Amino acid sequence: MNFESADPSVVRNIMQRVLLNAWLRAAAKHQPLPLPADFEPGDISGELPDMMRYEVEGNGEDARFVITQEGTRLTAAYGNEYVDPARRTNRYLHDAIGEMRYARVVPSYLACVHHRRPIYSVSKVQDADGKDVSYERLLLPFGFSDRVEHIVGSFKAISLEGGFKVTNLMGLQASSVPVSLVQAVIGRAHGPSAATHSADDVIELE
Repeated sequence: MNFESADPSVVRNIMQRVLLNAWLRAAAKHQPLPLPADFEPGDISGELPDMMRYEVEGNGEDARFVITQEGTRLTAAYGNEYVDPARRTNRYLHDAIGEMRYARVVPSYLACVHHRRPIYSVSKVQDADGKDVSYERLLLPFGFSDRVEHIVGSFKAISLEGGFKVTNLMGLQASSVPVSLVQAVIGRAHGPSAATHSADDVIELE
């Protein structure tokens, strides 16, 4: 799967832009990867239902991803809302969503590990009523050296047709297979003011 280089303006959702700019500010303090302690996006408590956190085991194509935090709206989107909440974390991503769905999404995670940069993707799916929905994924890498050890993910489902059904939107019994629209690596910010931009700014890249 090919990932094109892009600047932050490719990210559509405002809260994902907030998260991305917080990552860029943290990356300006510590390279090649920002430290988790430097990631300061502000109050994101309202975003947690749409977020995931992972620990990365291994490196390269053999990397695996352990879920350490799983948002409640994501469990509904993947048809996992009936899983015991106590068992939703500390399990591998491929076990949580199944091998078929994992094969569709793992290229984004591996690209995040390989490039050590934020990865942004957009897929088009349809809900149970046939409404078109854009499913937007932002993955942010963190580490203490040059190896990605943690990934923070933000996931947004948006429809121009208004309200839609999120349940099983990305599940095995979903009404349609996701169609990839965007696969992007967010390029490196530069310049002395790169860490001070607001969430709505477009940060210049190399």
